[in-house]
Amino acid sequence: MLGRALLIIALAGLLSSLGHLFLVLIVALRFRFAISETPPGDDGGDAALPGVAVLKPLHGTEPLLEKNLESFFRQQYPRFELIFGARQGSDPALQVVEALRQKYPGVRASIILTGEPAHTNAKVSALEKMVVAASYPYLVITDSDARVAPGFLKEVVRPLLDSRVGLVTCIYRGVPAGGLWSRLEALAMSVEMSSGVLVAEFLEGMRFALGPGMATRKDVLAGLGGIEVLGPYCSDDFVLGRLTYAAGKRVVLSHFVIDHVAVNRSARASLLHQVRWMRSTRFSRPLGHLGAVMTFAMPFGLLGMTAALTMGSLILGFGLLSLAVLNRIVLSVVVGWGVVRDPRSLWFCWIYPAQDLLGFFVWCASLWGREIVWRGERYQLEAGGKMTRKYGPPPSTTQPAGAATQASLSPSVSKRGIPESISSFK
Repeated sequence: MLGRALLIIALAGLLSSLGHLFLVLIVALRFRFAISETPPGDDGGDAALPGVAVLKPLHGTEPLLEKNLESFFRQQYPRFELIFGARQGSDPALQVVEALRQKYPGVRASIILTGEPAHTNAKVSALEKMVVAASYPYLVITDSDARVAPGFLKEVVRPLLDSRVGLVTCIYRGVPAGGLWSRLEALAMSVEMSSGVLVAEFLEGMRFALGPGMATRKDVLAGLGGIEVLGPYCSDDFVLGRLTYAAGKRVVLSHFVIDHVAVNRSARASLLHQVRWMRSTRFSRPLGHLGAVMTFAMPFGLLGMTAALTMGSLILGFGLLSLAVLNRIVLSVVVGWGVVRDPRSLWFCWIYPAQDLLGFFVWCASLWGREIVWRGERYQLEAGGKMTRKYGPPPSTTQPAGAATQASLSPSVSKRGIPESISSFK
């Protein structure tokens, strides 16, 4: 009796994951062959492109940081500036920035020392000061672990020429920093994350954004009450997209694909990062998080095999498991390779069933608890995706947004205005 009940559950889960796979096939084809809209008044030339400020918050060093940051110095765009934000001049990431400023003296780059965070979300605190320092009304916000091709700025800024568009965001492919755990997490980025985004965009339209790459305008942020309204939230990117949509502006999913480095090389770091992300989704999008369980295939394949074996049907058991494995391999190839063009999703598609099973256990772990660890500090998540700091120094509220220290705006000066401590690192 128990075996039959487990078999029914397994079959329901496998059918659900199969339905999800067919839906992903549809949205993948739709995304792959969709024709990008041309904004009104845009003739496709560079003359129509406005100046843009690229805002990049930093916090310490991480694998492949130099390559990631350098990709933004190499943008093929008429007028842009790079603004890097760090809490203190002693942040080792600024040493990498300084070396790139010397390598690319023709690129306008500056450093903003943001001090201790004024909001629970330290990234938003940094962005608040960086937005004030930006010379241009068009803004591109990207994470430090993102890497882009030279045409990135052109692709994400063009849709914003249409005043009806308030935000542009990008899907991404995972890039492993080295090791098995980084490779598994990178596969999840390319396949699981991308398929979820495409399905959500198909079913309800874009009502959220993705942190590795977002483009907007200052007037849009002002209409939301300033970027500081994101300060209490964990998933600031998701909330920015939600508020932009609620304000009557379109959120556009660009066809440009960003490289997103999976920086966690150890099992512990990778699993903590995935649980943190999944747990934040549980509070930001509770229904979407709950429904995600029906998109996994491997747990139901293993459950089906176990139930069938207890009932004495070896062929049925291995057939159900094989169906689940094939399901995940196809998903890895269709989305990982067919959509985001990640060659690792093709070469290592046979590994993805293991990541699918791991993703299910991460989902289960995210159901319990409210705590997350972010940048070495502990937070507690609240309803609606807000968070409160549990340990660590309280946010500073004494420094106004415009009081950030600006290191240098001159493209031809390498160290003027940079604290001496940056040059002293070994």
